[in-house]
Amino acid sequence: MGRNLTHDRFATLAFERKVAAPVATLYAAWTSPAARAVWASPAPGVTVEFLESDARVGGREVSLCKDEGQPDIRVEAGWLDLLPEARTVGYEVVAQEGARQSAALVTADFTDEGGGSRIAVTVQLSSLAQDMSEGYRQGFDAGMANLGAVAERTMLIQRVIKAPVPLVWGAWMNADSLPKWWGPDGFSCKTSRIDLRQGGEWVFDMIGPDGTVFPNHHKYGAVVPERRLDYNLHWGENGPKHADAWASFDDLGGSTKVTLGMVMATAKEYHEAKGFGAVELGLQTLGKLAKAVGAE
Repeated sequence: MGRNLTHDRFATLAFERKVAAPVATLYAAWTSPAARAVWASPAPGVTVEFLESDARVGGREVSLCKDEGQPDIRVEAGWLDLLPEARTVGYEVVAQEGARQSAALVTADFTDEGGGSRIAVTVQLSSLAQDMSEGYRQGFDAGMANLGAVAERTMLIQRVIKAPVPLVWGAWMNADSLPKWWGPDGFSCKTSRIDLRQGGEWVFDMIGPDGTVFPNHHKYGAVVPERRLDYNLHWGENGPKHADAWASFDDLGGSTKVTLGMVMATAKEYHEAKGFGAVELGLQTLGKLAKAVGAE
């Protein structure tokens, strides 16, 4: 719940939320562009379109908040400091019809709470036109609730691969190599079509060790070379979406930390996936990637 600590055009707003997810998952949901796109809308009927998104120190995020019948609200934000799983500091400037409405410094602190986690956000706000504090309070209250719900259905799978980023990225973003290693141990892929670029897609069947066929359709969003790719997972070609996903690649001085994140469409799908061992199967998939680049 948010509270306003001053009452003039300069305001400090504070928000806290406890989340039933590990702190690493909560931090990823807060910072990862694919996850932010899921929880960013402050209200039903309002859509948020991301024009730019670069979650690193010095990176910028530009979005348009669209509400039918109202002028678009443009938000330009930037990351000033990122301390993984502990703290982020950033700024945001809100404008409407070309006029700046507000500027703010946003600090988020993350703490581990025994299986769960907590986020505490402080917004130091300067209203440049009308008083924006109430709008910020409502927006962040809604956003924090959305964030919590998204974090609680986000699956995070990570592995450090002893190979440089360009090699690991190349194995992932190569139409010949990706189908050869994708999937858990014993699974194979049969591709209908594959186009690994922003706006592209991969339509394929994943075939289990017993011959069971699992139709898949990946639709690619942002592709930032050697850093990240975002994509949607669908049950079969143009079937129901079951996850908003991303893969990120962090340079660890010759090794690569690969993070595979998935925001499942519903809490029910998340718990079902956890129940049949999706995390362990995902780790097997990243193990096959390591073998593909000669790291095992």
